[in-house]
Amino acid sequence: MPDKPKVFVTRIIPDAGLRLIRERCEADVWPDLNPPSRAELMSRAGQIDGIVSLLTDGMDAEFMDAAPRLRVISNYAVGYDNVDVPAATQRGIPVGHTPGVLTETTADFAFTLLMATARMVVQGMDYVRAGKWTTWGPLLLLGQDVHHAALGLVGLGRIGTEMAKRAKGFDMRVIYFDAFRQQDKEAELGIEFLPLEDVLRQADFVSLHTPLTPETHHLMNARTLALMKPTAILVNTSRGPVIDPDALYDALKSGAIGAAGLDVTEPEPLPADHKLLTLDNLVVAPHIASASVATRDAMAVLAAENLFAGLEGRALQATPNPTVKPRFS
Repeated sequence: MPDKPKVFVTRIIPDAGLRLIRERCEADVWPDLNPPSRAELMSRAGQIDGIVSLLTDGMDAEFMDAAPRLRVISNYAVGYDNVDVPAATQRGIPVGHTPGVLTETTADFAFTLLMATARMVVQGMDYVRAGKWTTWGPLLLLGQDVHHAALGLVGLGRIGTEMAKRAKGFDMRVIYFDAFRQQDKEAELGIEFLPLEDVLRQADFVSLHTPLTPETHHLMNARTLALMKPTAILVNTSRGPVIDPDALYDALKSGAIGAAGLDVTEPEPLPADHKLLTLDNLVVAPHIASASVATRDAMAVLAAENLFAGLEGRALQATPNPTVKPRFS
């Protein structure tokens, strides 16, 4: 009987996928809450046939060159900006990721952030915990209405599309910008395409759903934030570096925009002493938009299936470099 392939799993993932990996592979699973260091990653590179990585793990050319047996990188995330995909493609290494299975859960949370920020839910909880709630007051914690407001979507991929569907339940006007106009969805969902600047100017809520690329890095900066309404709320469940954190701090501090709700930040994690956390018009969550039991289980299973496919020379279910033909050895 042939030896089981050796794989490194860089964090404990849900048992729905981890159990499958342990059954079919000789699995080295990093046990700590925090990710393995660069030195730990590199120390394992030469012995592994596959790796299940997270967004915190740099899968670059140096790592790949140190891993001559590596046949697949299976990223436990829908994004893969931690992976040098061109380098993997050049070396014939397929890259897996986990899109689709987290779409609706992430959209649920993006809308949760929108609602919580608009109606000052976190500030209300802080107010109660501080013992300040002594009576009902007509001017207490006044927020913004969501119903019949204008939602501006930056990016109309899977998650942006689901956000548009949820917004329609609140009778919101939905406008969007995407690098590729999608007229079929406009007709289906009753939404309107506008240039980015017009989306930012007209929206009461701006929700970011774009991948992190050189073009979208700090897309929301001092110039673009200044286009937004002074009452507008910015929501980000995409990638932290899509927003310039210094520009966001200035816009929130000065009242150039009303508030922001973030599930992702730059840097990430956000240090407890970061200046953004001194603001009372900001809600921050620790990157939990996909954190439901069912969704994280589904991500783990898909990551395991991508791993097995790469190890066995089969096409991966979800990959950003589909032209790479997996090799079996």
